[in-house]
Amino acid sequence: MQYRLTVQESLTQLPGPAGERYVELFRHGTLSVELYAPRGHDPQEPHTRDEVYVVVHGSGLFRNGETRHRVATGDLLFVPAGVAHRFEDFTDDLAVWVLFYGPEGGEAAG
Repeated sequence: MQYRLTVQESLTQLPGPAGERYVELFRHGTLSVELYAPRGHDPQEPHTRDEVYVVVHGSGLFRNGETRHRVATGDLLFVPAGVAHRFEDFTDDLAVWVLFYGPEGGEAAG
C-alpha cells in the first residue's frame, strides 16, 4: 500500500484507458483519494458521498450548488453529498486532489 502520492507521478496515469480524467490512487475504509484533471469541460454529476477538493494546479471557477467561487492553486473546497457542482472556465492545467469519504448520502451536519 502506498502512503505517499505526488501530483507529477499521479498525472502520468491520466488520461485513463477510456479517456478518464480521474484516477483513484488510494483507498482506506471509507476514504478514497483521486486525482482529477478535467480538460475542456467538467461533466461531473452530484456524488453520493461528501467530498473535498484541493487545487494543486491551475485556476478557474467552481460552481457549488448555486454559488460560484474563483479558485486557484492551494484552495480547498467542500461539497456535501448530492450537491450539483463542477469546475467552469478553468485553465488547461487544472488538477485537483479529490477525497471522498463517509457514508452514502453524506455525514450529518455538525
